[in-house]
Amino acid sequence: MVKRILSFVGREISGLHEAAYLLAGSAIMSLVFALVRDRLLASTLGTSTTLDLYYAAFRVPDLIYVVVASLVSTSILVPFLVESKSKGGDDLKRSISDLFSAFSVLIIVVCGAAFALMPQIERFLFPQLFAQGLGDELVMVSRILLSSPLFLGIAGFFTSITQIQNRFLVYALSVPLYNVGIIIGILFFLPSMGASGLAWGVALGAVLLCLAQIPIVIRDGLFPRLSFDIGWSRIRKVTLLSVPRTLTMSSQQLTTIAFVSFASFLGVGSISIFNFALNLQSVPLSIIGASYSSAAFPVLARIIIEQGREAFMHKLVSAFKHIIFWSVPITVLFIVLRAQIVRTVLGSGAFSWSDTKLTAAALALFVVSSVAQSMILLFVRSFYAEGKTSKPLFLNIASMVFTIGAAFLLIKLFLHWPAFAYFMESLLKTDGTNASVLMLPLAFSLGSFLNLALHWRSCAREFPGFSRFLYRTIFQSVGSSIVGGYAAYASLRFFDDIFGLSTVLGVFMQGLCAGLVGIAAMIVILWLLKSPEMRDILITFKHKVWRVDRASLDRLQS
Repeated sequence: MVKRILSFVGREISGLHEAAYLLAGSAIMSLVFALVRDRLLASTLGTSTTLDLYYAAFRVPDLIYVVVASLVSTSILVPFLVESKSKGGDDLKRSISDLFSAFSVLIIVVCGAAFALMPQIERFLFPQLFAQGLGDELVMVSRILLSSPLFLGIAGFFTSITQIQNRFLVYALSVPLYNVGIIIGILFFLPSMGASGLAWGVALGAVLLCLAQIPIVIRDGLFPRLSFDIGWSRIRKVTLLSVPRTLTMSSQQLTTIAFVSFASFLGVGSISIFNFALNLQSVPLSIIGASYSSAAFPVLARIIIEQGREAFMHKLVSAFKHIIFWSVPITVLFIVLRAQIVRTVLGSGAFSWSDTKLTAAALALFVVSSVAQSMILLFVRSFYAEGKTSKPLFLNIASMVFTIGAAFLLIKLFLHWPAFAYFMESLLKTDGTNASVLMLPLAFSLGSFLNLALHWRSCAREFPGFSRFLYRTIFQSVGSSIVGGYAAYASLRFFDDIFGLSTVLGVFMQGLCAGLVGIAAMIVILWLLKSPEMRDILITFKHKVWRVDRASLDRLQS
């Protein structure tokens, strides 16, 4: 029985779209648990000081995860391990052991130093929370959360091993376990331990995610061994590649730290509103952008080595087309149905209607750049697949400086120019309470658009003609989304009369039915426009889900 389970979860999946759909399914499953997690947090704590403290405590551990654990992330290790695998199994095993040994020592040392210096670090980042008498608790929760970069880093290392074997299913099934651990913390640890209980739930989730992939790694004979006889030439090679990538990711994390620090000065609950909206906007990003970029990365890394730049560009364009095809309609529906989404996911218990309106407004400002964020993920992975890790670094640093500066200026503008504040509150339909926090997602989206423009320009320079391959997909996706978004918006009032808005079920049914109307309208337009992406989706599902024979698929493609 155990062998059958391992054989099932460890089977090889080689197709780009198949792997992307599998990872998207995993992202959806993980996001369901994440939404349950956020609903439990919202209903139990609301936009409270305790929840603000919990989210603030994440910032240092998350930065450590990005800075240290990203040294052995899939985007760095996969090309290196693919190269080692081509040289033979012994070279691959030695590379894995060397890298794992060096990483283990580094992450333990860094986490130990952060544990000792946590009071000074947190006081510098969040002086307002210390002024409120929350400093000691903030430090304690942050120290508990230091376990997450350790175990998540090891889990990421194992993910690189499974992905070079094209074993995407084991990763897909293990990802939701992280949020399962957090939910256990909310239900069983929070009532007796407070914010510390939430932190212990995070630690449990990280451990579960790490343990889930170990059996497949062991079965493949690739479980790393700790050794002090390390091949430092390998470590040096990976480090030279990973440092720019680490700094690139750090720029994004530093932006979040700056935003949370800004939010701590904007009133109680502002940090919670910012994080709730940020988590909700990650739904389309995780399902589409992260899934396709993760699935495409090992494929691109192999193609650039084995088939050359022309084949690389065609595969990259294919992935971009599907990201645009999926993410534009989802973005439009999220903007139209933002109030229904927030009220359904978070609107219960201590989470008030005022909180709902503010979070919905923040969600709209975040998600408007969802397409840009998804495309940036793939642009960055494509540069990494080519071994060009420094280019995304400079582009992301420039975007980070712009984004943080824009957030600071927009907050000042909102607080000191009443006409601007009134315009934003009227446009986003908020009641003015803590509305200044909306300047953070606005700055975030402005920075994302700048980042996309910089990455696109760089890629178009490297691959002349790249942009023209995407024009048709952009036109079809945007056109169908406008029609579908209008149909969804127009049908909201109709379904309001049927279901009402006095219950969460009524709000959910109103949003669901309006969303289905919008999706149906999009499908009709795409069908009339003869979208190639719809054809690709139909081919993939017929082959893998409905098991149509290959001859029929060939006729469909022709």
